Amino acid sequence: MLKLRTLRLRAALVRECMAEFLGTFVLMLFGCSAAAQVKTSKDTKGQYLSVNMSFSVGVMSAMYLTKGISGAHLNPAVTLSLCVLRKVRWRSLLPFCLSQLLGAYVASAVVYMVYYDAIMDFSGGVLTVYGPNETASIFATYPSEYLTLGRSFLDQVVGTGTLMLCILSLDEKRNTPAPSGLIPPIVATIVLGISMSMSANCGAAINPARDLGPRLFTLTAGWGTEVFTCKNYWFWVPLVAPLIGGPLGSFLYVVFIEWQLPDPEPPQNLSTVSTNSDSIKKPATTWGTGGDLKSTYF
Repeated sequence: MLKLRTLRLRAALVRECMAEFLGTFVLMLFGCSAAAQVKTSKDTKGQYLSVNMSFSVGVMSAMYLTKGISGAHLNPAVTLSLCVLRKVRWRSLLPFCLSQLLGAYVASAVVYMVYYDAIMDFSGGVLTVYGPNETASIFATYPSEYLTLGRSFLDQVVGTGTLMLCILSLDEKRNTPAPSGLIPPIVATIVLGISMSMSANCGAAINPARDLGPRLFTLTAGWGTEVFTCKNYWFWVPLVAPLIGGPLGSFLYVVFIEWQLPDPEPPQNLSTVSTNSDSIKKPATTWGTGGDLKSTYF
């Protein structure tokens, strides 16, 4: 009888990419489904807060699902920031980002199939980016009419920077570390706070995969090139700005917090009495040198 354990992939990077794909899929499935429900019901089956909360639940669920394999980045800006901090190998950056992008794309396709009838009924069968019956915002983010290009770019930089600034301390032993099992709901709460306070301008994407994946799906599903050309080709803002905001928030954390924390205390002298456990060799772990340790962040 074939043992299912033999289906386990040997290539660690492939396993990690599979986890990033599935984790981002789950994140987007929660968030975009809520957006579709609220939009197509004209706010009778949920409100804007419902979308914010659903994305946060998606973050928490995806982190519990995948953090033991890939670290649950779920966001190219997070992966890039951790590479800059030398907590993740640079060779993982592109595969992780592509996996996250693909997960967001596939999740958007699933949401579209689930809510197809509702979307067609709400839009009258016309898939548009503009107007009272637009449905493109179910999937990707778009700026408010009053917003300038510079302010929207700043909005995304600040939002993503805040995300990294707040989550980097969660496993810092010299500060006030959170229990490992509680990191997912804490990160979800941080994401909820950012969504509730910084989404009025342009939807608080703070995640290039979260925006580009669904935007590519709407391009191929019938919304057309307007999803990229509208608002004077605004699409590049949620793609580029988070990649600047993430490392910037990480830099602020390192300078203002990490470098100012007290040095770790030296290990206390251990008893020289030999025990059976002394003979058990534990695997060595490395950090920032290509070892197996990974940071668990959204």
